[in-house]
Amino acid sequence: MGLSINTLHILPFFPYSSDRGFSVIDFDNVDPNLGSWKDIEQMGDYYQLMFDGVFNHVSSHSPLFRRMLNGNPEYQDFFTVYQSPDELTPEERQMIVRPRTSDILTRFESINGPIWVWTTFSPDQIDLNYKNPKVLLGVLETLLLYIRRGANLVRLDAVTYLWEEPGTPCANLEQTHEVIKLFRDILKVVAPSVALITETNVPHEQNVSYFGNGHDQAQMVYNFALPPLVLYSFYKEDATALSNWAKDLKFVSETTTFLNMLDTHDGVGLMGVKNILPRAEIEFIIQKAREHGAFISYKTGDGGEEPYEINTTWFSALNLDNNGEDITFQVKRFVASRSIALVLRGVPGIYFHGLIGTRNDVDAVLKTKSKRDINRQVIDEHRLLADLNDPDSKLAYLLRKLGRLLDIRVQQTPFHPNGEQRILTLAPEIFGIFRTSPQRDRHILALTNVSNRPCGAEIAQEELGLFETQWYDLVGRRGWTAREDGSLAIALQPYEVAWLTPFRELEKSIES
Repeated sequence: MGLSINTLHILPFFPYSSDRGFSVIDFDNVDPNLGSWKDIEQMGDYYQLMFDGVFNHVSSHSPLFRRMLNGNPEYQDFFTVYQSPDELTPEERQMIVRPRTSDILTRFESINGPIWVWTTFSPDQIDLNYKNPKVLLGVLETLLLYIRRGANLVRLDAVTYLWEEPGTPCANLEQTHEVIKLFRDILKVVAPSVALITETNVPHEQNVSYFGNGHDQAQMVYNFALPPLVLYSFYKEDATALSNWAKDLKFVSETTTFLNMLDTHDGVGLMGVKNILPRAEIEFIIQKAREHGAFISYKTGDGGEEPYEINTTWFSALNLDNNGEDITFQVKRFVASRSIALVLRGVPGIYFHGLIGTRNDVDAVLKTKSKRDINRQVIDEHRLLADLNDPDSKLAYLLRKLGRLLDIRVQQTPFHPNGEQRILTLAPEIFGIFRTSPQRDRHILALTNVSNRPCGAEIAQEELGLFETQWYDLVGRRGWTAREDGSLAIALQPYEVAWLTPFRELEKSIES
């Protein structure tokens, strides 16, 4: 499976004070508890690397913030500071959209007395003031440092909150888009092979705005609508909503694409489906996830609080503890869900805990009082290796099944990010997608049963625009023969995944 993964996203590896690295003290150095720049560069010998650009804020323990508190005039405008919390009016506060419910202003004691500073995420994460050109220049220096240190992609963490402007939602502002355009312009000159990827858990129509015109902002955008739609499909055992959404996906240029992930270190974001699923259906997802042991985090905006993300591991979101199901059946459900991110047009991304099937770590949440720690379990290397070496362990079984899909995927040109896709409506229980290679010489019909019951469907080859008698299932290692009328009769077992390709094309690929 190692050859099937070509890029590593290393979560923030800098000295930090909280939030598992996202409250950065020093942006220029590697946390000595983790290693050194040499270690990072050695990883780059084997993988492409994605670094985190945590450019919204700094730790309250950072030298930059401490210098401001101590009265250094060079740093007084590095942050958004008020002399009284009342300077931000109730009307302005109500307009602010942010992914937390804590107070937007945090009190600190400066050399000149108490001040209140803008803190979108937590009292330990102090927002930078991009209205100050020195801040922008400092961030650009950091961006270029990451490029020199080997970053092939730079992930712009929660970038939608980059610019604050009282009297506006302070999210997804035009100024933020302009800053991203500047990043892109600079990279075009100094490192045209380096890509920007935006992480913005916002409604889908806002999320895709970070592609810009397809050439001037991010090359890749986190596909935040996908995870809750996949969960919804497996909870309902019905892929209709997922299929209808996928039919309407727009790809603005051949140099942009989605990062198709199902889970992150935060869990499963909900904002991507805000205007795709009705509120009652989003509440259904939340209720089902709670039954599986998940927590819910909330955000402020639009005059009140609303669910922002489900804090859970992906394995626990799909599989109940102690319900009597065989572990092999739970793994089958898990792998089926992950297959959808592998076949949808874009680049699949898998969070490490979502790769190894970690269950919810409720004990960590009880200890730290941070809901997001449910999906940030510290991994015991020796135990992990022991499980890998035990062929009867859940981990070994899971990685055999999922690893096979990954190995197949990288060898099949129809799954190229620029390969065409057509969503097929076959049966409510089946997510069907027809992929065509950019050269249009290879095809794969990818089918996933999202239910725990057998199901079937017929596909007229006229609908595919391809007439082949013999097909081969790359996953199931079995042949399929079309009927005399040219249709394909599909029968799938519970949570079965089938990737069918014309046998003639398969033979040509072997010969070439």
